[in-house]
Amino acid sequence: MTDPAVTKPARRLPSGVLPVVGILAVVALLVYVFNSRFGQDPRLVDSPLIGQPVSDLTFDYLEQDGTFSFFDQRGTVLVVNFWASWCFPCRLEHDDLTSTALAYQDRGVHFLGIVYQDKPEQASAFLDEFGRGSNYSYVVDPESRATVELGVFGVPETYIIDADGIIQGKIAGEVHAAVLQRALDQVLEGQTPDL
Repeated sequence: MTDPAVTKPARRLPSGVLPVVGILAVVALLVYVFNSRFGQDPRLVDSPLIGQPVSDLTFDYLEQDGTFSFFDQRGTVLVVNFWASWCFPCRLEHDDLTSTALAYQDRGVHFLGIVYQDKPEQASAFLDEFGRGSNYSYVVDPESRATVELGVFGVPETYIIDADGIIQGKIAGEVHAAVLQRALDQVLEGQTPDL
């Protein structure tokens, strides 16, 4: 018979188990915290301008006479991309923008490229090298009115404006066709893109 006053020594876990359990707990917590963002592009960002009407700004075309006005585009979904010839990510995203512009040309969507802090001749040389999109207008904004109005922090930045002139989405950084197309499909269905 054993003495009830004598207790068995506590079982100890092997020395490597606690650090592993701690690491797994941290990973589980991170998955839980960031789960709402998984499957979404981190460049799709929230902005205080989402849901607000865009101002009626008018721009001179980059390579032709005349002007382009936001007001004249009512009834059309507008993709506004700020870019520059010196911007490396702008080079990377150019094909995705022009291919998406072509794919959506019969769906009531038009693309606008606003030259950001660049010389018109350098912007034109960029287009000579990388190509001009169809269903795409290129304009200059020498006084940076649109940059200030939309709160552009740097290039590239892309905004989606619905047919009523309401800003529905903002993509900071390089655009990828799949992300842009998903956002455009949602806007065309009357939804705000997932952020």
